[in-house]
Amino acid sequence: MNLTVGALWRYPVKTLAGERIDTADITANGIVGDRIVHVRGPEGVRTSRRHHNLLGLHATLGLDGEPLVDGQPWTSPEVLQRVRAAAGDDANLARYDGPERFDVLPLLVATDGAVASFGRDVRRLRPNIVIDGVDGMDEIMWPGAELHIGGAVIAIDSRRGRCPMTTVDPDTLDVDRAVLKDIITRFDGKLALNADVVRASTIRVGDPVRLVRQPG
Repeated sequence: MNLTVGALWRYPVKTLAGERIDTADITANGIVGDRIVHVRGPEGVRTSRRHHNLLGLHATLGLDGEPLVDGQPWTSPEVLQRVRAAAGDDANLARYDGPERFDVLPLLVATDGAVASFGRDVRRLRPNIVIDGVDGMDEIMWPGAELHIGGAVIAIDSRRGRCPMTTVDPDTLDVDRAVLKDIITRFDGKLALNADVVRASTIRVGDPVRLVRQPG
């Protein structure tokens, strides 16, 4: 396989729609600026699993390193109003950039072969890195391997169990519960790969990728 970085995604506000980027600075805590703000209620973090209209808000990273929501500073009253319209009147936004902000590990890696098999918009899977040039569902065999991308080394840990966020159309916000049923039926409920950072570096779309499988 001739593997390359096909796409990079960052989600400055956890559970909101993210942004496609050309270059990503990879640290031990994943992509710089990824999921550094989240939506909270009295019970804790709120996500699009239950409040799917949050996916209609788009987060980007400003030049100052602070998230913007639909082009407005995340701290603005306008943004809070939009978030509360989507997630409830008691919702708030909070900044937190510790490692606990990730559901599993700092990176989620998808492959073009698996996305093609899935047959739907890659945004439903919310990857950080998309690897192009992969044969079909070969990613099933990747846990335990490493991806070497320039100076970065990314360890593939496990396949990602999918949740109801995959059922939401990223453009219309329509919910189709058959999507998750299909993932369960055809892919054992798992698509894309949980990954950790072994060595930090900067990666770019188009970079060659070397898959290093561990012996044994």
